[in-house]
Amino acid sequence: MSTDPIRWDRRDDGIVVITFDDPTQQVNTISARFQDAFHAVVDRLVAERDEITGVVLASAKKTWVVGADLVEFRESMERGESLGEALDGFKADLRRLETLGRPVVAAINGTALGGGFEIALACHHRIAVDDPSVRIGLPEVKLGLLPAGGGVTRLVRLLGLQAALTEHLLVGAEHRVAAAKEKGLVDEVVPDAEALMPAAIAWIGAHPDAVARWDAPGYKMPGGTPSNPKLAMILPSFGANLLKQTNGAPAPGPRAILSAAVEGAQVDLETASAIETRYMESLLRGATARNMLQAFFFDLQYCKGGGGRPVRADGTPYPERRPTKVAVIGAGMMGAGIAYVTARAGIDVVLKDVDHAAAEKGLAHCRSIEEKKVARGRTTQEKADALLARIHPTGDVADLAGCDLVVEAVFESPELKDKVFRELEPVVAPDALLGSNTSTLPITGLATSVQRPEAFIGLHFFSPVEKMPLLEIIRGEKTDDETLARALDYAAAIRMTPIIVNDSRGFYTSRVFGRYITEALTMLSEGIAPAVVEQAGRRAGYPAPPLQLMDELNLKTVQRIMHESARAEEPGMATPPEALRLIDAMVDELQRPGRQAGAGFYEYVDGKRAGLWPGLREHVPAGPTPGVLEPAPDLQELADRFLFLQAIETQRCVDEGVIQSDAEANIGAIFGIGFPAWTGGPRQFLANHPDGPDAVRQRTVELEERHGARFHLVTAARS
Repeated sequence: MSTDPIRWDRRDDGIVVITFDDPTQQVNTISARFQDAFHAVVDRLVAERDEITGVVLASAKKTWVVGADLVEFRESMERGESLGEALDGFKADLRRLETLGRPVVAAINGTALGGGFEIALACHHRIAVDDPSVRIGLPEVKLGLLPAGGGVTRLVRLLGLQAALTEHLLVGAEHRVAAAKEKGLVDEVVPDAEALMPAAIAWIGAHPDAVARWDAPGYKMPGGTPSNPKLAMILPSFGANLLKQTNGAPAPGPRAILSAAVEGAQVDLETASAIETRYMESLLRGATARNMLQAFFFDLQYCKGGGGRPVRADGTPYPERRPTKVAVIGAGMMGAGIAYVTARAGIDVVLKDVDHAAAEKGLAHCRSIEEKKVARGRTTQEKADALLARIHPTGDVADLAGCDLVVEAVFESPELKDKVFRELEPVVAPDALLGSNTSTLPITGLATSVQRPEAFIGLHFFSPVEKMPLLEIIRGEKTDDETLARALDYAAAIRMTPIIVNDSRGFYTSRVFGRYITEALTMLSEGIAPAVVEQAGRRAGYPAPPLQLMDELNLKTVQRIMHESARAEEPGMATPPEALRLIDAMVDELQRPGRQAGAGFYEYVDGKRAGLWPGLREHVPAGPTPGVLEPAPDLQELADRFLFLQAIETQRCVDEGVIQSDAEANIGAIFGIGFPAWTGGPRQFLANHPDGPDAVRQRTVELEERHGARFHLVTAARS
C-alpha cells in the first residue's frame, strides 16, 4: 500500500485529477511529506503539460486540506530553523501550478483552512460543496501568525485591500460555504460531493485558456492600489482601527498582516510573496506566535480531546456514556442557557423551577435565542422548533423521573442547594450523575447533601452559556473516576471545552479572575483615575476592562465572592482591605450595583453605557490636583500588575494541586475569564515571556517591593 499523500490520475480527456489522501493521517495537512509529494506532482504537470487539458485538485477525505502540520511546525520552531526556504519552495510550486497554462480547479468537498485554502487560491476556479460542516478561510491571525503560503498576497489581489483585511485576514474568519461564495472566496457551489467532479470538468471544458485573474491582461486590483487617491485617503484608518482594537496590547500578527498586505499591494506578485515570507519569519522569532500556537492549537486540542479523562485501574477506558435525559434545576439566565446548549446537542431536558410559570420564563429565553438565529438565517424554523420541543418546563419534581444527569443552577446558597438535592435525588435515575453549577462553593461540602457523594461533581458554566465555550469540571474529595469520565462525556456531547480542577474555594477560574477585579479596586483606592485603570486593562489585552466587567457581572456578586475569598485567603496574600471597603461602598452605601440596575462604575442611558460615573472620584482617594503637573501613572506597570498577579495566582493553584496541567490552566484562563490571548495563557506567559525567564523573576521582585506580598512568585516551573 502506498504511503504517498497525493495521488495522480489522468482521464481519457486529458484532465489530471490530483487527489489529496494521506494514509498516515485522519485529515490532510501540509507536512514535509505533503510538500515533497506536491513538488513532484507539479514537476510532472509541467513535464507533461502538452498532454494535459486541465487539472482538478480533490480530496478523498471528509476534509479538503486543513492547513500546516502544526506538530512539525512547532518542532521546527523549537529547533530554531528558518522556515523561509521551505515556504518559498512551496509557494514557488503553487505559482508554477497557477501559471501552468492549463485550467486548474479546486474541488472542495470539505473544510479548507489556512494553507489548504491557500492552495485553493492558487487555482483558477474554486467549487465547494454546500455542506454546513464545511469551513473556508484563513484563520492564521488567531494563532499569532499570517497566511504565508500566498494567502495575504492572493487574497488582496482577489478582493482588494479593504475587504481582504477587514473581512478575512485581520479577523481570521472561518466561513460557511454560502458566506464564502457571497464574499468571493469560492466561485461556485454544488449541492453534494457527487456533483463536484462533473462541475469541475465542465468548467475546464468551458475555460481551456483560464489564467489567474491577476495574470490576465488589464487586471486591476479591486479598490485600487495604495497609490489610488481614494484608497490612499482611507488607508491611514486601517492602522488607526487596528490600534483602537488592540489598545496598545501586543499584536504582532495583525500588524504584520497589515504591513504585508499594504506593502505587497504596491509591487508584483513575486515580490509581494517575498514580503509575506519576511513578515512571517519576523513573527516566528517572537514569543507571541509561539504562545498563541501553544494555547490555541496544542492546549486546546488536549482539552477538547479529553486529555484528562481517567481510565480504569487495568488501563482500559471507561465506556463513553452520553446523557439521554438531563434535569436542569433553576430556570434563570444560567439555567436556561444550560438547558439550551443541552437541547442543542439533541438531548431531552427537564427545566425545573419553583413553579411552571418560572420555568416557562427559562424556555422563553431559549426561544428568543432561536428567534434571533432564524432571523439571521443561521437556522431554520423547523430546526428551532425541534430544539425547543426538547426542553420541558416544569415546577413538579416528579417530572425529573428517569433523568440520568442533574445540573443544579440555583442561587449560590449552600442551604438552598442542600434542599434541592435532598428533594430530587430520590426521584432521578438511581445512577444519575449529580452536578452543581457553582462558581465558588466547595464541591466536597455540597456533596454532603446527597446519598452518593461519589457521583457528585461541579459543572461550572460561564455566562452567557450559549456563547461561552468553557466548562470547568470540579472534582470533590469523594468524586470517583467514572463520574469524572461521564462529566467529560457530557461536555463533549454539548460541544464545550472542559478543564478539570480539584476542589478549592473559588476552584481555578474564579480564584484567578478575582485577582483581576480586586487589583482594579486596589488601584482605585490608590488614587489612580478610573479611566486609567480601564485603559490599563485594555493595554494588557483583556477583552473587557475591569470596571466595565464588574458592572456586567453585578457588583453584589463581586462583593459576595470577594468577602468569601477574603475569609479563606492566607496572610500576606489577602485582598487589600481598601478594595473591600470600596466594593462595600458601591453596593451598600451608594446603591450602584451595576448595569442591570442602571448604575455602577459606569452610568447608563436606556441600558447602554454612557461613560464612567463622575461621582466615583468623590469616594476614592484624590488623584493629581487639577493644573498641577505630576508624573502620569505608568500604564505598562498597571498592565503588568493585572497580568502577573493572575499568573502568580495560577502558579499557586498549580502548587496546591487545584489544577494539574498547563494546558487546562491556559485554556481555562483564556476561554473562561478573558486572560489576554496574546500571552497563550498564564502558564505560557510565565514560561515564555517576551523578555525571557530572567525578566519574569526580576519583574515580580519589583512588583512585590512596590505593591506587596501578593506579587511574590515562589516558582515559575512548568507542571
